[in-house]
Amino acid sequence: MDFSFSPEHQALRRMIREFVKNEVAPIAAEIDREHRVPMEVMRKLGEVGLLGVCFPQAYGGMGAGETGYCILMEELGRVCTSTATNVGAHIGIGAMVIHLDGTEEQKQKYLAPLARGEKFAAFGLTEANAGSDAAAVRTRAVREGDSWILDGGKIYITNGGYADVITVMAVTDPALGARGGITAFIVETDWEGFSVAREEDKMGIRGTSTAELVFEELRVPHENVLGKVGEGFIPFMKSLDMGRLTLGAAGLGGAQGALDAAVRWAKTRRQFGTELAHKQSVQWMIADLATEIEALRSLVYRVAWMVDTGQPFAQLAAMVKMYGSEVASRAIDMALQIHGGLGFTRDFLIERNFRDARIAEIFEGTNEIQRIVIASNIFREHGVRIRP
Repeated sequence: MDFSFSPEHQALRRMIREFVKNEVAPIAAEIDREHRVPMEVMRKLGEVGLLGVCFPQAYGGMGAGETGYCILMEELGRVCTSTATNVGAHIGIGAMVIHLDGTEEQKQKYLAPLARGEKFAAFGLTEANAGSDAAAVRTRAVREGDSWILDGGKIYITNGGYADVITVMAVTDPALGARGGITAFIVETDWEGFSVAREEDKMGIRGTSTAELVFEELRVPHENVLGKVGEGFIPFMKSLDMGRLTLGAAGLGGAQGALDAAVRWAKTRRQFGTELAHKQSVQWMIADLATEIEALRSLVYRVAWMVDTGQPFAQLAAMVKMYGSEVASRAIDMALQIHGGLGFTRDFLIERNFRDARIAEIFEGTNEIQRIVIASNIFREHGVRIRP
């Protein structure tokens, strides 16, 4: 068993850490205050190849695999959850579904410019009545000659306000539902019939775009069907498995950043004549955090290795997402406690991290859904099929 990173992945981490230090950290607080997507950073990420970090070089990517992608998300998550979220929606679900199930023509036309950062992607799944129950989508697509006419809308779409390409799940046969009646499409946002209805004003990850999208008689050419007609539920769920892993990697970065901040504060803050580092209650919090973070790190990179070596990983991806988001929340909560009242002020990054972390337990499948997935798989192995 080899738990070491390759020299190439170690060099990649050094490069990403330097990029994050110089380009992301200086504006992290600013984009939160201004509720602004840092498009200048997104473009620079594309210019240095990081928006294609996991994709094959044949499609404009870096070819660093899922391990490389997890390294990117961990390093971004340490400093700016908003930027990690923008990148995760672009790579991990928006572009990933094209990588997993697109035709060669679709990959050359769409994946390559997405990997190079020339265009940006979003993932159109969630609707007002289809959140955790993803199969309940109502956006409709009707065949008309060599095209499909798309009508409906999506909500809470990350990157939705500025994406050039959106992968959209729509109903093509209401009688069949998720088992043969849902189809995935690649939609260009400059086509007639597409509009952004509104942008959400959020508690956290304020440096992201979370938008409501509308499709009104939007004509999609048949060659933009993603995968097979009627089987669109499958590529979308596969993409979510990948996204859950890298969301956990971002949580790992956030948790490590919180631990680092707590240690720095405990070394300098004096109470009752001595630094907080000498207080046993603080030492125990630090010890608990460090242990959970190491457990999470092992889980994240074990699953990344499984993806890169072609092994089944869906159940473990659900564990990574669930555990990673909750470890990050606990780490930031404890770091705030160690900072005391100052941690509750906007003078310290802990306050922003506290707001940013909460959404990770909700999006890309709530943690309650992850627990259902995990338990259902375990019971299925023992001959029991869980009823919804």
